Amino acid sequence: MQETRRAVLDALSAGPVSGPELAEELDVSRAAVWKHIETLREEGFGVESHGDGYVLDSVPEFGAGGVEYGLSAPFEIEYHDSIGSTNDRARELAVAGESGVAVLADEQTGARGRLDREWASPSGGIWLSLVCRPDVPPAQAPIYTLAAAAATADALDGIGVDAEIKWPNDVLVGGRKLVGILTEMAGEADRVAWIVVGIGINANVDGDAVPETATTIREQVGDTDRAVLTRSLLERFDDLTGSPEDVLPAWRKATSTLGRRVRIETTDGDVVGEAIDVEFPGTLVVATDEGEERVSAGDCEHLRPARS
Repeated sequence: MQETRRAVLDALSAGPVSGPELAEELDVSRAAVWKHIETLREEGFGVESHGDGYVLDSVPEFGAGGVEYGLSAPFEIEYHDSIGSTNDRARELAVAGESGVAVLADEQTGARGRLDREWASPSGGIWLSLVCRPDVPPAQAPIYTLAAAAATADALDGIGVDAEIKWPNDVLVGGRKLVGILTEMAGEADRVAWIVVGIGINANVDGDAVPETATTIREQVGDTDRAVLTRSLLERFDDLTGSPEDVLPAWRKATSTLGRRVRIETTDGDVVGEAIDVEFPGTLVVATDEGEERVSAGDCEHLRPARS
């Protein structure tokens, strides 16, 4: 949100304020104040005009304005009612040099997951891709994937959804997938140019609109305020990526993988054993019959319930 417009919105939130007062406080013309207020109305904010000034009467349920209102994380929101893929759009922005942008959509029509698998993205979900430009080497990029999973699990916990992370980044409820995360990266040998973190949440979506192996927030706890949930996720992600040493403890707290017998399908063959730890920047440590193995990427299957 444009800085002056955000200042206008903050002033309206504090109570009735007149156009001349706003113009003087922000050092802009009254005409500029009026344009900002009209733009806020176009974005879905209910701005009423009374005898003692303008009053903020309501905020959008979703969209750019609804998420940015009260957001403390440094992301600009680019919202689409419908888009082919938020990751595709975020990649375009990253290549163009943008950073700190969150591409958000109500619906995706051409989304794909890992290994180019189809990802259902009906209206009512939270389809989000973050454009990041961290000063890290490519080998450390996986920590952003784990940060996204931990941030999402924490945000879901805040609305009463008991979600667990399956290594590295699937967020499940009762073994069914609620959230998918897909990270893309470009860079040189020693430095990341950009990272795009795609997060897809089956939010206010009917259960029959997603695969049988998946679930939705609506199925679990009923409909949620998507703007509030998105803000919570963005703020937690910003906190974790700002303090990378906090990512693994947060991930461990939310995972259901550690302590379980797992099978990891890798390009070099299957790794089977007990998952005993995760190491920076996201390597899974598996105790096999031949000793400990460290796996940095692969498809993880849980073979038995977690130990009590």
